[in-house]
Amino acid sequence: MKVLIAVTHLLGAGHLSRALTLGRAFAFEGHEVTVLSGGQPAPHMDYDGVHLTQLPAIASDGTNFTRLLTADGQVVDEAYMQSRVDMALATLQDMQPDVVITELFPFGRRSLSEEFLALLEGAKALTPRPRILCSIRDILAPPSKPSKAEKAQTILESYYDGVLVHSDPHITTLSDSWPVSPALENLLRYTGYVAPPSATPHPDGVGQGDVLVSAGGGSVGQALFECAIEAARQSDLHWRLLIGGKDRDARIAALKARADDLDITIESVRPDFRQMLHGAACSVSMCGYNTALDLLQTGIPAVLVPFDDGGEVEQTLRARSLAQQPAMDVLMAADMTPSRMAALVDQVMAEGHRQDVNLQMNGAVKAVHLTQQLGEGKA
Repeated sequence: MKVLIAVTHLLGAGHLSRALTLGRAFAFEGHEVTVLSGGQPAPHMDYDGVHLTQLPAIASDGTNFTRLLTADGQVVDEAYMQSRVDMALATLQDMQPDVVITELFPFGRRSLSEEFLALLEGAKALTPRPRILCSIRDILAPPSKPSKAEKAQTILESYYDGVLVHSDPHITTLSDSWPVSPALENLLRYTGYVAPPSATPHPDGVGQGDVLVSAGGGSVGQALFECAIEAARQSDLHWRLLIGGKDRDARIAALKARADDLDITIESVRPDFRQMLHGAACSVSMCGYNTALDLLQTGIPAVLVPFDDGGEVEQTLRARSLAQQPAMDVLMAADMTPSRMAALVDQVMAEGHRQDVNLQMNGAVKAVHLTQQLGEGKA
């Protein structure tokens, strides 16, 4: 099969990472895969086996997803957006795919509706018509009003053959964050989590016994890191803070000054983070999709501090869902104090590591098989 995956990440790169994991799974099964990426270039990602077509890049203005910026920080104009549509349609025509997968749309990316609908119309007009699927994570941003859910349902009924939900339904179902009508339920196909293979323990034992504090690779989490420094003063454990973002050097310097002579490690985010988790005593982190999978795979005790700036609720819903698991608890930003953080670290550690061998973590492979079955009328 020829598979076209359309994705645009606007803030972090989690959407692109998940789309690439899915694409690599198709490629491993011998399929030809093109990922049509509309977000900022991310050269550090793994593109093995996948052809990347980069559209003229855009990003959101922080958490304002209706204000879109070019790579040099200028507000996009109509001509810039039309150039994206033209390139997407040209890719579609050149490829003549058997499968088109849109990541998140129509459940999100409403500000990009025009270009996604143009792609869907172009796909629908192809002969033969490709299977059209939507790929979504476990938790969505709930619609702010019923009309948004109704609009998404109308688009799904007009174009889509199925919705791949990358979640383990024993932990989280789509209805936890989105109104699921009978018509939508008929389209849903749960794949399990789309996760990379489990990391092996760190060969050098880095992070062994540490409390690992992380907030992803972006310039977020400052309050989390500042609180962690003060929590470390109340703890007998060694704490290690991993700082991301383009301004990481300045942030690290400021945090080290705050820590003063405290025995703590404050350093840049590391590519061996997933290996470090294996030997760590506990994780204190935000609760993005990829981080949640790392925590589930390793079974490490975890304190989840969901990102909720700008009214964001996705991570809060995910964290509360995961907190039903042993050795996981939620600390909301509004309730975050050093003593509370230190106490929760002790509490989840007392519960020990999780040992759930029944977690559905092979979602990318299952998504490939479900896509094949949909083409054969079996799914």
